[in-house]
Amino acid sequence: MGAGMAGLTRFSVSIDETLLAQFDRQAAREGCPTRSKAVADLIRDSLVRQEWKTGREVAAAIVMVYDHHKHDLAHRLTHIQHEHHKLILSTQHIHLDHDNCLEIVVVRGRPSAVEGLANLLKATKGVKFCSVAAASTGANI
Repeated sequence: MGAGMAGLTRFSVSIDETLLAQFDRQAAREGCPTRSKAVADLIRDSLVRQEWKTGREVAAAIVMVYDHHKHDLAHRLTHIQHEHHKLILSTQHIHLDHDNCLEIVVVRGRPSAVEGLANLLKATKGVKFCSVAAASTGANI
């Protein structure tokens, strides 16, 4: 069966009471409806991190903030993205204020290629912030 098609399985876990209380408080702060959902989310997060380590195809969002007044910056960023067009699924450009833009580049590919693109964008003079939000294609979780 594919991911998400299997039935639910109950299992028991022995855990320190203090640790469990901390976990429950964190889950409540995050609005998680059940302890089971919170545990499943942690397991999925671990599986996604493992996907990134093994080099399987992944999905991600590269998030940048930059000063659009910097000479030729938008052109340089677009040029870098065109050089990596096989990775890029979509981009979104948002004008945050008079000086700053937020750009989200949605990508799919090998982790090394995604990180390489993010590093090129981050290293571009005028980029104030650049981060990768690691995700999964969903095929293996």
